[in-house]
Amino acid sequence: MKGAAVHSQTQTGGHEAHPQLGFVRTYVFSTDHKVIGIQYMITSMLFLLSGFFMMLMMRWQLAWPGQPIPIIGQFLPETMAPGGVMLPEFYNQLGAMHGTIMVFLGIVPLGVAAFGNFVLPLQIGAKDMAFPFLNMLSYWIFLVGGILMLSSFAMPGGAAQSGWTSYAPLADLAPPGQTMWLIAMTFIITSSLFGAINFIVTTLNLRARGMTWLRLPFFVWCQFVTAILLVLAFPVLQGGAILQLLDRVAKANFFIPANLIFGGAPVEQPGGGNPLLWQHLFWFLAHPEVYVLLLPEFGIVAEILANGTRKPLFGYFELVVSVCAIGALSFIVWAHHMFLSGMRTDVTKFFTVTTMIISIPSVMVLTCFLLSLRGGSIHFTTPMLFALAFIPMFGIGGLTGLPLGFTPTDIYLHDTLYVIGHFHYVVVTGSLIALFGGLYYWFPKMFGRTMNEFWGKVHFWLTVTAMNGIFFPMMWQGMAGVLRRQYDPTAQIHNHPTLPLNKVMTISAICLALAQIPFVLNFFISIFKGKKTSANPWNATTLDWAACPSPPPHGNFAGELAIHRGPYEYSVPGHKTDWSPQHVPEKELS
Repeated sequence: MKGAAVHSQTQTGGHEAHPQLGFVRTYVFSTDHKVIGIQYMITSMLFLLSGFFMMLMMRWQLAWPGQPIPIIGQFLPETMAPGGVMLPEFYNQLGAMHGTIMVFLGIVPLGVAAFGNFVLPLQIGAKDMAFPFLNMLSYWIFLVGGILMLSSFAMPGGAAQSGWTSYAPLADLAPPGQTMWLIAMTFIITSSLFGAINFIVTTLNLRARGMTWLRLPFFVWCQFVTAILLVLAFPVLQGGAILQLLDRVAKANFFIPANLIFGGAPVEQPGGGNPLLWQHLFWFLAHPEVYVLLLPEFGIVAEILANGTRKPLFGYFELVVSVCAIGALSFIVWAHHMFLSGMRTDVTKFFTVTTMIISIPSVMVLTCFLLSLRGGSIHFTTPMLFALAFIPMFGIGGLTGLPLGFTPTDIYLHDTLYVIGHFHYVVVTGSLIALFGGLYYWFPKMFGRTMNEFWGKVHFWLTVTAMNGIFFPMMWQGMAGVLRRQYDPTAQIHNHPTLPLNKVMTISAICLALAQIPFVLNFFISIFKGKKTSANPWNATTLDWAACPSPPPHGNFAGELAIHRGPYEYSVPGHKTDWSPQHVPEKELS
């Protein structure tokens, strides 16, 4: 994180001098948006790594059921894996925690909090976020929530084991680890709300002079819409989590029905609640959450594509309209996750129609990305490779989701591995691939050094190949009727023809783990020993690259900025260079 340190006037050549705050205030309890962004980045990457290793243990059990887990199995306690052999309860814990950690502690904070905090103020010409202290508080609340989530493995009975959806009434009656899950989620949601409010106020009030709405980089639009989704949707889940917590600790009955039989015995609580109410509360958040997982990545890909093709984005206005439409429509599609819950036919028809409609702006985004490549002078850098891979990978994720939006096909595919494959094509080969591209793209801005291109490309090819080796066979298994959340895949005879695919997926997952070794080494070695870079090594036009050093000093810019043009003025006829920065007057470019 040394790239975001406080610089003196002599270090920055005209930037205001700021007092040295000491190590703790500069790197630990910092209010600088750049340091906070890097804190989020490192922390969310560690959470992603922990969630990934949980998945590896699950995949081992599916490929070689009943066999001791190699290497780490001998160190697991008897309550999880006696003799190294995974117990069903531990498998359920891993499944619930893997989903929770990867979504709420990994991809969302990396895409929104890390990149949003670091890049958004720079791109709009702001010196910091609107509420720096609230920004710092957001990170530390997030970290506490993440630590509480992982510590639930030490609770009696282990971690949460009711899935990442925490479905009632099972979650209301689960071991104490579920209580810790709910408390941790309350912290994580509070952190997200603090950050989202900050992003909205910063974008509304701290734009540089001349930075009109249609001069904003597309990345800023994506972060702004994402923040609005978080503010509107997350309180619903937070309210639901508090109600479920009251069910567990105060014997309330919000989600526990009357006359419930659990484990062959009547439940002592009187009941009278409605388990379907939890599903509505959860999915009202969780489907907008899908676009919280995607919209920042749309922005990242757009920035890389415009820079890597040396031409303006195709259909900038249409892209902005599309993400706004996605944000609005995401609130009226949630119940397509609940087609099997017994809802009326006319209600399912409504949600089927809205699900098909929301696919239109998503297709518009991909179409604009594809047409942006036409006629471009494409530079196949490592960030560009990840951005290019995002387009077909997200396309597969989107197309495979359409059958789940139709009631007749969803009835068959619901709760099969097809759903898992579809979701991972969207979130992993889509969102995570874009995030890798963003890490390579903005690394020079963060640390003033570049990552090694050769090892970056090795990381790209190994990662994309291994990801497809994991998730594509899931589609095959799902269409064959193989259910998700199965501890023993041999238990159902119709699974047997597709069982060899489990070994293929597990070996691919191990290869994916090995593929991250060059990335991790490249990332951390480059922070200290990478080749030093210029302020704008990509010759980009946006303010984050063209108007401040790499890494930016405290306060970001030497003075007030004035914006003269849009964000993607590449290859403009009559200009001296093929990139025209937003803040440079026209007479200096001709």
